[in-house]
Amino acid sequence: MKKIFNLLMFVSFIAILPSCNSTDDFLDKQPLGDYSETAVWSDPALAQTFVNSMYRNALGWPFAIERLSDYSDESHFTPDWDVTNFNKSLMTQDGLLGWDTSWATPHTMHFRWSPFYANVRRANIFFSKIDEVPGDASVIGDLKGQVYFLNAWTYFYLTNLYGGVPIIDKVYGLTDEFTVARNSYDDCIKYIVDQCDKAAANLSDTYATDGHITKGAALALKARVLLYAASDLHNPAKNSVVTNGFSKPDLLGYTSGDATARWTAAKNAAKAVIDLNKYSLYKANPAATDSVANNFVEFFTSKGTSEDILLQFFTAKTDESWEGYNPALYCGPNGYHNWGNNCPLGDLVDDYEMKDGSKFSWDNPKHKANPYAKRDARLYATVLYEGVQWRKRPDDALKIDPFSKIQVGHVYDQSGKMIKAGLDTREGPIEDWNGGKTGYYVRKWVDSAIDPQYVKQDVPFKHIRYAEVLMNYAEACIELGQDAEARTYINMIRKRAGQPELAASVTGDALRQAYRHERRIEFAYEDQRFWDVRRWLIGPAAYHQTSGVDVKYVTSESSVASYRKADGSTWGDPIFTKKDVPGDARAWNNKCYFFPIYRDEINKNNLLVQNPGY
Repeated sequence: MKKIFNLLMFVSFIAILPSCNSTDDFLDKQPLGDYSETAVWSDPALAQTFVNSMYRNALGWPFAIERLSDYSDESHFTPDWDVTNFNKSLMTQDGLLGWDTSWATPHTMHFRWSPFYANVRRANIFFSKIDEVPGDASVIGDLKGQVYFLNAWTYFYLTNLYGGVPIIDKVYGLTDEFTVARNSYDDCIKYIVDQCDKAAANLSDTYATDGHITKGAALALKARVLLYAASDLHNPAKNSVVTNGFSKPDLLGYTSGDATARWTAAKNAAKAVIDLNKYSLYKANPAATDSVANNFVEFFTSKGTSEDILLQFFTAKTDESWEGYNPALYCGPNGYHNWGNNCPLGDLVDDYEMKDGSKFSWDNPKHKANPYAKRDARLYATVLYEGVQWRKRPDDALKIDPFSKIQVGHVYDQSGKMIKAGLDTREGPIEDWNGGKTGYYVRKWVDSAIDPQYVKQDVPFKHIRYAEVLMNYAEACIELGQDAEARTYINMIRKRAGQPELAASVTGDALRQAYRHERRIEFAYEDQRFWDVRRWLIGPAAYHQTSGVDVKYVTSESSVASYRKADGSTWGDPIFTKKDVPGDARAWNNKCYFFPIYRDEINKNNLLVQNPGY
């Protein structure tokens, strides 16, 4: 309607112009709301605006209502919206179910063939025009560095999703031939690494916490790329569950070469970032009086620290629609009028160690009696659970719960009848449809100082941080048999978390499993686990019936006025029981290590080879 109105105004205005010459003058003017192609490539500031548009296309919406964690063994998406079917491996070349629901999944929607290739096109347009832009050579060089990085990032995730893909390095016109074959996985990795190297050569190594891509980010991305490439999924000695019977295994990984050389390249790339001496772990050596959990909360609600390598910033005006950006609202407890999505699975919560480094177990009566006592401090910074103190309830809920403690359980009388439901359950009196199903809510990334019903937080997402570089280095060392070196770097992460060091006796596969555990805990909700499950070929271990926790209180009373007694105490000791999350029986199919290329893409380009299983 707005376009029609503007057109009518334009026609009316033309009708009253006094002469043809003045009409020509009018038509020769540049539009006030847009910039012509000529204008963009004649002004460095406008060229930067063009580049800025590529950031969102590459980085996506990691704080959207659905998160990548919902598609791995980290969290459960309460409304479902077909996420469950995706997690049952029910994907085809005609659709990815909950992955590509356009109105609800802005983050996963960009992890697809078409949006990423739209970004590739923008990169190619940029490189075809940037040498026309006047200005200081360092400014132009920085712009080039940013686009080399964003192009590398885009192709990296294309290869994670599909394996080898067509490498496109020119701008296509309408009359060009569009049929292009897929390049091998090896070719793609070489291309991505080259883009990272070019980015690093053009970017400043000045430390930045403002979201600007730096040399450190380019080198850290290179380290991540090489780590993934060396992993089991692409190793011909280990990936037969994917490649057996497939005529083009070179599209899915390496078919020759030396695995040791690939791990050495990954190790050296991570070490190059370490040797920049630009980054450090946030509060790496906590004092005895420190709350380690609070250290992590501070870090994940900060707006830039010495640990951050690549941040993605948001503001309260980043997106006004409900699906875009308001993480505290999306994932918070329904008893706070929040939406209760992305709820931590018991599978994740149970993996947090005890404070002494031993494993938590529901078979241990002491652990079962109080599952949240004396655990890894990162649990307290990541998860909200029964009875934990949270921010002050909204006024209506505060009348019901003046203590502002999470309520995910139920009170029963001695006959077994439920007589009071917690505020944060699906049977509670406040927005029960938004109650989670796992017994847990997300703490990580949430700024507890604001009420997300009314205020959007502006916490940035940490796409790359120094802890990952250290862990990437350690993983490469493990695969090279350099166990002592690997333990040194893993123990840096554990020391910061207040956990005991891994002993020298932890070697070989035991060290590999300890590392993978550490990575799962350290990077929960950071868009890492989804890819780790695939590159390690552990799909069957990650996709199964999920678990949560049931919390029960039993009282001799026949009815109770509130979930807790007037003095804040509970109606008896809590009874914790591990439970299945209803409706969340996941299943794995080995075809899902890679995504299908959509049928309509293959119909447009008959040189594309479909991935196995589709």
